[in-house]
Amino acid sequence: MLIFNCTEAASKFFSRVQKGKVISPLELTPPSPTPEEDEPGDLAEQWLVHAITVQRKHVLFVIHIKTRYCMIFADAKKADVDGFVQRFSERWLYGLMRHATQNDLFHWVDGEIMQQRYKQACREHVFYKRRHRGAQKHIDDIAWIFQDFAAEWGELPADEYVAGRFDAQMNDAPRLSKGHKDYYWPDEEMIAHWLRTYSGQDEQGVQAARDRRKAVKQEIRDLEHQLERQ
Repeated sequence: MLIFNCTEAASKFFSRVQKGKVISPLELTPPSPTPEEDEPGDLAEQWLVHAITVQRKHVLFVIHIKTRYCMIFADAKKADVDGFVQRFSERWLYGLMRHATQNDLFHWVDGEIMQQRYKQACREHVFYKRRHRGAQKHIDDIAWIFQDFAAEWGELPADEYVAGRFDAQMNDAPRLSKGHKDYYWPDEEMIAHWLRTYSGQDEQGVQAARDRRKAVKQEIRDLEHQLERQ
């Protein structure tokens, strides 16, 4: 199940007024004060959603609470819940497949299991009005960077491909949060989470995929250094 924990701004974004009555997809009361206190589920994905306005258009920032993997949805349509969920699911899958392709990770991806579990996880969703201080801090940092980029570009990302490139850049930036002793990379943590949850990999397989990812990155750095010396 996709669990979207919404800030005050996101809660207002997903709500609309019809004939004087507020219509909202948000459940009245979340099961727990914080996402971490919810009853754990095998396919329960906790996300924090925040909304701001950039260049007079709505922009949503969605961050995975466990891994801090983020996605940015520019020019979002207000109160279009179904459109958001579909756009979210497609971007999430696209980002993961893009990362797996670039880092030679398909050896650890079981397509049949992945497709079955992915559909199961995204079949149901729920919205709560609930904060998460740590994830919000990272969203605030990303939102500041995004606004700076948008000002430089003079526009918002033109399509999902451009938006996905910005996602990838943010997810390849080291982060530090509670529960982690050292810096970590959200894209690496998300692919590890994905392999465990959706591709049936054990910790040995996950570590092998991490090692391959690091090796590919080193190969790219070595090639770049060679080109610089030529």
